[in-house]
Amino acid sequence: MQTYEYSHIVSFEETNLVGNVYYVNHLKWQGRCREMFLYDHAPEVLAELSQGLALATVRISCEYFSELFAFDRLAIRMQLKNLHQNRITMLFEYWRLNDAGEDLVARGEQQVACMRREGDKTVPVPVPQVLQAALQPYAA
Repeated sequence: MQTYEYSHIVSFEETNLVGNVYYVNHLKWQGRCREMFLYDHAPEVLAELSQGLALATVRISCEYFSELFAFDRLAIRMQLKNLHQNRITMLFEYWRLNDAGEDLVARGEQQVACMRREGDKTVPVPVPQVLQAALQPYAA
């Protein structure tokens, strides 16, 4: 089972006054992982975004198992859960990396809808073929 992996090192700006990572950053990292996947595997979709295509996040979640702190090294791993009509659902796992190995600290899910801007409204469109092809190797 293949996963797309985005590496991240937690910075001070991602922590709160207590010193642990503020929970909303996990959601931000999902978006960053998704963007880097497009950059690495479907750059044509990035060009389409400037021509009216929109990838609208319609649902996002995260389940937290362990706290994170500044300078923790993470591997955020993404897989395709489902692709149906204009919707893509992705799974995310957050792994803390250290000398002893790695441990799962959170798990999330995100669904995006492919839309096209037409004037002042957006309409659903099928997932671009190039994106479908790029995601298939990562199907769970």
